[in-house]
Amino acid sequence: MQPHRLQDLVLGAAVGAAAAVLVLSCFKLKPQAAPQPSGTSPGSGPTAQSPSSSLISTSRCSLTDEILLEQLTRNLQFFGEGAQQQLAQAFVIVIGLGGVGSHAAAMLLRSGIGKLRLIDFDQVSLSSLNRHAVATREDVGTPKALCLEKHFKRILPETEVDSRVAMYTSENEDQLLGGQPSFVLDAIDNIDTKVALLLTCKQRGIPVLSVAGAGAKADPTRIRVVDIHESSSDPLARAVRHRLKRKHGIADGIPILLSTEKPLAKLMDVPVEDANPADYQIVPNFRVRTIPVLGVAPAAFGVAAASWILCQLAGQPFQSEPIFSVQPGQYETQLNRLTEREHLVFNNSGGPPVDLDDIIIMVREVWRHRSARHSPTDSKPDKGLYRSTHHLTLTRWDSSQEASMDNLILLTFQEAEAHEASTLTNIQEAEPAFFNHVTRVLQAVNLHYT
Repeated sequence: MQPHRLQDLVLGAAVGAAAAVLVLSCFKLKPQAAPQPSGTSPGSGPTAQSPSSSLISTSRCSLTDEILLEQLTRNLQFFGEGAQQQLAQAFVIVIGLGGVGSHAAAMLLRSGIGKLRLIDFDQVSLSSLNRHAVATREDVGTPKALCLEKHFKRILPETEVDSRVAMYTSENEDQLLGGQPSFVLDAIDNIDTKVALLLTCKQRGIPVLSVAGAGAKADPTRIRVVDIHESSSDPLARAVRHRLKRKHGIADGIPILLSTEKPLAKLMDVPVEDANPADYQIVPNFRVRTIPVLGVAPAAFGVAAASWILCQLAGQPFQSEPIFSVQPGQYETQLNRLTEREHLVFNNSGGPPVDLDDIIIMVREVWRHRSARHSPTDSKPDKGLYRSTHHLTLTRWDSSQEASMDNLILLTFQEAEAHEASTLTNIQEAEPAFFNHVTRVLQAVNLHYT
């Protein structure tokens, strides 16, 4: 064997051993609990559940531990030890276990989430196999929650899986949302149930991500995560937004994963001509007509949802690309305005230390073509997906520092003049929430772009 080859092998073994030790510290080893009996009837409430725990036993051989460590090595390399430990301690609830929910739950599991609660009243059907994450023909007729639990035990038995065969309602929300969850994923396709869940999560302060319609979509590059006040491009999300705002006064603060793609197909008719659609309802107030589904679309939605939640829980959130568009010339205008402002206000004739690409990032990605002081309730939303910046300008956040990317704030002209006449100390004392918000945003810019 060549000396350099031997050195490579030794180095690889050392790195693998170090990664294994780090992952081991992310998991607490507990004895395995016996599975509890579960109900199977739709909507049977808290009695229709199968809480089970399959955390690794301390009596198992070390080989089992080494398998676990190797299984999560790549995640540890991506997130780091502390973040992976946060995932191991996290408790995520997934409600709705169809194409979207099953794929999201599967990736949350494979990424080392410590506890999952899986909730759905429905059963696996033959027609759902084109989009389900793990179900096989043998699982047809099995409750979706129990189907996932069965397969998940084979994938990562160290994760605690609590399966609930139940429909989410306001009557059983305490049982289904109990236990101080770290995050809730709403993968429900019924408007009433979706609104009820999001309202409860908002009221209780539970972090939640809502997923809009994946049916009749095909292009995974159109998937975005936006605040609910920007959810005009998806029919389901738009209906949820209107109801939350009209009935409950909630206009923003809920992230929604959606696609900007227009549906490529329409709802299918009921099987019998002139029939009453209500006669085909298995559950009252649920959609009767089915929508065509390309299986890869809900899978892409689910994987995207899992990625967003994982990065949030790991303390490494990402911001989805904006869904709106502007005229390209607006960015050049913003650079010219900043250059002029630097000269007139800050006596800097050399211009700002940023270029057009930096301006695009700050205006589009960071401030999303809105004033840093903007609130969705301040004015009417922009028309469609178009957004204008004609009334906005970039200026320094801290007037004593240069106009670098991590010191630029987007404001209206009037707001910019008031800001330049004030000091950060005054802003921090008078508007601590605004001060902290801008500080967090600019710290993220410093981390990711400078």
